[in-house]
Amino acid sequence: MGRLFILLGLTFLFMHLHASGNISKYINMEYSYVSQIAIYILAIFTLMGAYLYFKEEDQEECDDCHCGHDHSQDNKKWKKNVTYILFSLPIFTGLFLPVATMDSNIVEKKGFHFPVYDDSDEYSQHQFLQPDTSLYYGKDDYLTLMDQSLKSLGKHDSLQLTDNNYLTDLEAIYYSPGKFTGKKITMTGFSYHSADLTKNQAFLFRFGVIHCVADSGVFGMLIEFPEGKHPKNDEWYSVTGEVETMYYQPFKKTIPVLKVSSKSKIAEPDDPYVYRQY
Repeated sequence: MGRLFILLGLTFLFMHLHASGNISKYINMEYSYVSQIAIYILAIFTLMGAYLYFKEEDQEECDDCHCGHDHSQDNKKWKKNVTYILFSLPIFTGLFLPVATMDSNIVEKKGFHFPVYDDSDEYSQHQFLQPDTSLYYGKDDYLTLMDQSLKSLGKHDSLQLTDNNYLTDLEAIYYSPGKFTGKKITMTGFSYHSADLTKNQAFLFRFGVIHCVADSGVFGMLIEFPEGKHPKNDEWYSVTGEVETMYYQPFKKTIPVLKVSSKSKIAEPDDPYVYRQY
């Protein structure tokens, strides 16, 4: 019976995540079909489990310990119960605990350090500030992909980073920031101000998902407001500005900087995350 309830709970959990839209907090919606298939598979297993359970109930012929059954395994029941509890925990937390939205507190707790600028391990997954999908392509294929993106974006004097192209275009900008100098960019995100920045500077971030929450990260650009403007953490802005480059000592890297010419404070979007499009 325990296994039946766990299967039923997992099936309902996946259905609930899709119905509520919270599945987007865990995976890139490009792959939502995988979890949808899982719902049907779990539902089939649940029906099979229910059939087998009630069939065994009907075939049970004895009610006491004189039935010839070996009860030597009864002392292992506690192990089975522990297993049921472990499988029940994700069901309980997924159904009854609120889904937390990542914000600047996550950046603060992790420390303002971006390993994307550490060159010690080329095979590490560095998903901070600069989107990097090079690990998912061969070297030549990735260079071709970036060349195509740069050629496409180079035709425009101004760019708008939307939910659909945020990670793809931002990756191209970081890949070759010098080619975007002087271009106007419009983008949205929440502000994060670190101690090493001037009062009118901040990072404008969006939390992005490459494939799933395991490779999610905080992505964006350093922006510079006009003098006298002091952005606070977790304020959402839509900004337009001109791209410049600067050598940023904490990262030991040349990075793009957006010199803001116009801004407006906005409400947090219904879905604050962005997802890598393929």
